[in-house]
Amino acid sequence: MASPVDKGAADAYADAPAHHRLVEAALARLDLDAKARLLSGQDLWSLPALPEIGLAPLVMSDGPVGVRGSGWSPDDPSLTLPSPTALAASWDPALARTVGRVLAQEAHRKGVHVLLAPTINLHRSPLSGRHFEAYSEDPLLTARIGAGYVTGLQESGVAATLKHFVANDAETERFTVDNHVSEQALRELYLAPFEEIIATARPWLLMSAYNSVNGSTMTEHRALQIGVLRKEWGFDGLVVSDWLAARDTVRAIEGGLDVAMPGPHTVYGPALAAAVRDGTADETAVDEAVRHVLLLAARLGLLKGAEPAVPADRRPAPLDGAAVARDTAARSFVLLRNEGGVLPLDPADDTMSGGGIALIGHAARHARILGGGSATVFPGHVVSPLDGLRAALPAGTPLTWAQGADLGEGLNPAADGFTLHAVLRGADGQVLADTPLPDGRIRWTAETLPGGTDFDALDSVELLGTFTPRTDGPHRFGTRGLGAFRLTVDGTTLFDGVHRPADADPLEAVTGRPVPRGTVELTAGRPVEVSLLAREPRMSYGSLRGVTFGLAHREAAGEEDRLIEEAVAAARAADTAIVVVATTETVESEGFDRSCLRLPGRQDELVARVAAANPRTVVVVNAGAPVEMPWREDVAAVLLTWFPGEQGGAALADVLFGRAEPGGRLPTTWPARLDDVPVRQVTPRDGVLRYDEGTSIGYRAWQRHEAEPAYAFGYGQGYTTWEHEHLVLADDRTLRVRVRNTGSRPGRDVVQVYVSAPEGPEGPDRRLAGFAAVTADAGESVETDITLSRRAFQIWDTAARNWTTRPGRYVIQAARHAQSPTLGAELHIPG
Repeated sequence: MASPVDKGAADAYADAPAHHRLVEAALARLDLDAKARLLSGQDLWSLPALPEIGLAPLVMSDGPVGVRGSGWSPDDPSLTLPSPTALAASWDPALARTVGRVLAQEAHRKGVHVLLAPTINLHRSPLSGRHFEAYSEDPLLTARIGAGYVTGLQESGVAATLKHFVANDAETERFTVDNHVSEQALRELYLAPFEEIIATARPWLLMSAYNSVNGSTMTEHRALQIGVLRKEWGFDGLVVSDWLAARDTVRAIEGGLDVAMPGPHTVYGPALAAAVRDGTADETAVDEAVRHVLLLAARLGLLKGAEPAVPADRRPAPLDGAAVARDTAARSFVLLRNEGGVLPLDPADDTMSGGGIALIGHAARHARILGGGSATVFPGHVVSPLDGLRAALPAGTPLTWAQGADLGEGLNPAADGFTLHAVLRGADGQVLADTPLPDGRIRWTAETLPGGTDFDALDSVELLGTFTPRTDGPHRFGTRGLGAFRLTVDGTTLFDGVHRPADADPLEAVTGRPVPRGTVELTAGRPVEVSLLAREPRMSYGSLRGVTFGLAHREAAGEEDRLIEEAVAAARAADTAIVVVATTETVESEGFDRSCLRLPGRQDELVARVAAANPRTVVVVNAGAPVEMPWREDVAAVLLTWFPGEQGGAALADVLFGRAEPGGRLPTTWPARLDDVPVRQVTPRDGVLRYDEGTSIGYRAWQRHEAEPAYAFGYGQGYTTWEHEHLVLADDRTLRVRVRNTGSRPGRDVVQVYVSAPEGPEGPDRRLAGFAAVTADAGESVETDITLSRRAFQIWDTAARNWTTRPGRYVIQAARHAQSPTLGAELHIPG
């Protein structure tokens, strides 16, 4: 397959023959117990050291938008980059490579050797709660962006981890679901990005998913983990379980799982050694798994005598992380609508200096920069849209902010108006630590408790402080997490009991939604005391140990009416109204799927009313996945900013004022409404989720669907216009396209190439076969060569169990997006 990764980069970390000699020598010195111990994490994030062979501990960290490290605390901030959907929207593998490099810098700074990223599962349905953490609905775009990301990490000396292998495309019942997928769909869609990234970027790890595929849980799936991954694709890296995914000692080691995480109590370790001794497990399988661990250690320079695959003096030059975050965000923004050329705005315009800008929306001030779940990191600094516009506007330009509608009808983490701290106590009531909190969320691992507190000595944690309401009336409060809680507000106990639902996700404490506990009548401006006591703060599930719970709140009902009226008045008085709408972590998160695509709360009403008050209304959509936009035809402009990372507000100002072009194109189809979506089933029935749609997901399904999407796969406008002038097939794999910038300013275009195969049993099949980004000055023509993926001409023959090329007439088209071809050519493949 064609690759965005040049051969020099791929070979930059090719193994020295000495690595394999060192691995064999080290393996020969280990007894069975040491080998079994090496295949089990020693704690939440690391593999053990074995001094007898000169093996140092190996540290892993969650990604993909930042490197959290071994802790989970705002005390250890991380550079926070745009979401994977944003990165894929750039359609720029070279940018993904830059992102990998800057994340590797962060990993080295934090002492991390392995980043548990990228996520290359597909956008099978927009209802997936973790949609924002994966790249695209298309396997080719996913593979090209993923390969760039992997290359950037590994050429910088940090190991990448492809996840989650495979068909982990929804969150409902994710630990137990059995996904039934046809062999053709599995090969052509869900395995395809793994296959190409392994072939072109050579990742050093792969993570097995929680789910089962066609009857076998993935950590035990010998046919896929050994038959396909090892024997067919030649993968020589390490296979690690998703956290707590390994279930059975013998089936896992026979099924190709190398390492069971987290430790120290897993299905490996002593249990694996015992299985070998009683004859139920084969020691040769253990040896093979140990080889993979030792080879990874050698590549990272963690095995005595092994030169790292990428020595420090061969790493790429350091990058400015904040600058990369800002540039990546701007290049990912997708301009969906721009009636009358309202964008870019000109801050020097006389009308602007008169009426100015009304910036509206909760997320305009309190930026939504990432999705919920294990992808969460803590940025050291966040530039909100309000911060970004204030910094960019000339002195004297009026800029007002109005909150408008709240983000949803449910509870949110306690933040505005709260001053909080946490008191950790032992069994005798002694205070072990007292630490300030930025908001009402507590997430500590056992190893990172404040003040170095001993996890086993911890008996209670009390979240204490004051709340100063902005409004009169009944304020709602709630809790998040599992265990025994007592919640008191202004002397009123709202809850004193235990929350431990029987059907909860095992990671409910981290991923669950807030639970309402009651209301209290409060007076605006009068501070009240709040207390949330966790009597059972120590959370453990398998080897996962920590403290995670929280206080949630919602403003008094009726206040929102006033806030919306204020926003409408501000919009009416301004030259331009900019409304920032957003989802929340109770909508987009690991651990649960979405039930609808509507924006939470009354945000749709807010947009409609602002648009009626000001014809120059620009809507900024701050979400990681598709949302319905019933007002999209009634506003002047719609700009999609995804979850844009810590520099999102600065990037927004750059794009709104024309200092940067919104260069993104949609990596997934955006429907007008949920009822139009071809694939909506994400909830298993009797434990089984059937992928009955076969290969018809995303734009492949929409091309046969009676409904039209709101915005097609690959769609996006810019600040200039383009004409595709000429197309020629240079050979049967290379297309040469000439495009002209017909606008009045420099710009960027993404030339997409689709191949329509001869009609088969399910009708014509049109696939993305290649793409290239071009830049040109106003009036300038440029040419680009696009190498077509050979898989665009192939299907998986289930009977022959092999790839085959159907003979016949193929139509090859350059396009602006999946539904807008511009130029075409034909290619005849003889039978």
